[in-house]
Amino acid sequence: MWIADQWKDYEVLDTSTGEKLERWGSYILVRPDPQVIWNTEKKHTCWKKRHGHYHRSTKGGGEWEFIGLPKEWTVHYKELTFHLKPFSFKHTGLFPEQAVNWDWTGDLIRNAGRPVKLLNLFAYTGGATIAAAKAGALVTHVDASKGMVTWAKENAVSSGLSEAPIRWLVDDCVKFVEREIRRGNQYDAIIMDPPSYGRGPKGEIWKMEENIFPFIELTARLLSDKPLFFLINSYTTGLQPAVLSYMLSAVLLPKFGGQVKAGEIGLPVTETGLILPCGASGRWTSH
Repeated sequence: MWIADQWKDYEVLDTSTGEKLERWGSYILVRPDPQVIWNTEKKHTCWKKRHGHYHRSTKGGGEWEFIGLPKEWTVHYKELTFHLKPFSFKHTGLFPEQAVNWDWTGDLIRNAGRPVKLLNLFAYTGGATIAAAKAGALVTHVDASKGMVTWAKENAVSSGLSEAPIRWLVDDCVKFVEREIRRGNQYDAIIMDPPSYGRGPKGEIWKMEENIFPFIELTARLLSDKPLFFLINSYTTGLQPAVLSYMLSAVLLPKFGGQVKAGEIGLPVTETGLILPCGASGRWTSH
């Protein structure tokens, strides 16, 4: 398992009864987590000092309860700054477990010894984008949500990257890749964080299990002659690391060689010392 254990502004304080107790900077949140199926005693004192609590509804969805939580605040990860705000379906605009991948991609970019053109698909609020740009990459950031792209731009500005070579695009990722292939554009590195289910700007349907393998095949056609890495993240239940590993191996190894590794990503839990699993990542590198 790859563990995001370098945070100072974020931690999972405790877990119990389907929920996780988190510290985001100065604020304490309680949010549901499907991995927390144990009903252990809630010993941590911050369970009673929360600033925000997302209550899951038995009818689906849920709603926030706020107890002194601001509408927006920031947290820092090393040299990066992120704007947070609670919005529908429990999210804050950041997946802190991805920091382990930001560090991995950043190291590869800094050590490449050459300019790196990177494509970030389903790029959300830009965590991977600004980490890569901070490391020196030329980044193309693509997401179907105009609001998410605007949010990502704000994160880039706050991280001192207002003048960085980042292309910000609101587009359906599949259609964008198809157009880039026709244009003959290429990238040295690709990151994708596809949703389990989603819709494009014009109602295009995306289902992870049905669409992901042909999309990896399609996107791999954008890789340059000397690609650096390919990273895929998955939060889809049932899509195990071994599946990510096999898909990347089947598509990339015959043409480029290199190596593939896949594993769960996770966050340490302060109270218990456990590692909370938070999805999976598959990584291909050229060496």
